[in-house]
Amino acid sequence: MYYGTYLGLDKVLNSQHPVSFEKGNEPAHDEMLFIIIHQAYELWFKQILFELDYAVKIFQQELINDNSEDLNLVRHRLRRVIKIWELLNQQVNILDTMTPMDFLAFRNLLTPSSGFQSKQFRLIEALLGLPLEQRHQKDYYKRTNEGGFTQQDFQTISSAESQTNLLVLINNWLERMPFFESRYWDIQNNEAINHPFWVRYRHIYSGGLTEREQAKIIDFDYVFFEQQDESLSEADQFILRSSFSPAALRAALFIMLYRDFPVFQSSYQILDSLIEIDHLLSSWRHKHLVMVRRMIGMRVGTGNTSGSGYLEGALNKHYIYRELSALSTYLIERNKLPHLPESLTRDLGYRL
Repeated sequence: MYYGTYLGLDKVLNSQHPVSFEKGNEPAHDEMLFIIIHQAYELWFKQILFELDYAVKIFQQELINDNSEDLNLVRHRLRRVIKIWELLNQQVNILDTMTPMDFLAFRNLLTPSSGFQSKQFRLIEALLGLPLEQRHQKDYYKRTNEGGFTQQDFQTISSAESQTNLLVLINNWLERMPFFESRYWDIQNNEAINHPFWVRYRHIYSGGLTEREQAKIIDFDYVFFEQQDESLSEADQFILRSSFSPAALRAALFIMLYRDFPVFQSSYQILDSLIEIDHLLSSWRHKHLVMVRRMIGMRVGTGNTSGSGYLEGALNKHYIYRELSALSTYLIERNKLPHLPESLTRDLGYRL
């Protein structure tokens, strides 16, 4: 095996074809950088999809054995996705070495193509669980006219969006958590809102709220038990409405609260990794927005989008795991955590 043959370098290193270098055009030096930067993005997107596909396959199982390697490998591979996104965010700094005048030298030659048409990025969003209904300018997003997707890419993305995504699988996995079952708590009625743990926890949480935070207990009841206080407006309900079920959010909060138990180590780090990936995606969108504003100001994008206007809308709206991140709103101090039944504590610790 030869190095260049194994890596397919003949194809990789000969796949940069600056349009400005073609006959009849004036060569623009920075177009080569522009191409290589975006090709590197797409290669890393491919690796991200590869890692996320693995996570999806694990969470598609009806039963995930906490004592197997599965959760640990998911955690490890999600951490790899985080490192890749950190690298991609840094890569924007290299693109920033190109000035707006440098970009103008070849910008018009790119029309109507744009980064909007990155099929792999749309697949990443779909796989993570960003639904079409929550997208900024959703009607504009799904199109095959000029500046939109090819018919084949459109079908590929639509097919991916119809599949069960990672958010749904994580929700189902959290719902299966057995920590509130009657066998641990010696109760007859397993109704969540009257469960002894949540009755106690709600009391502690409510007691720790400041005078200005008193309304948070109303949010708490709505988020975790779907209890609607008459003071909760439709706008408030819309903000608090979650892609996760109340049962899943209760399990996620429980894991965050008791993450020091050995059984929860991998589970907590998986949830934390999803939150971090979401934050890094937001950071990437923000860097992209700042870069576009620097390059073209308020001009229309090459793909006929509204340019920075579209990017700003996506930045504000395209959070996928915001409900997991928002669980920090409902945490209490570690020294006030309710004591757990001995039988549950034993199952959450190391098996001797």
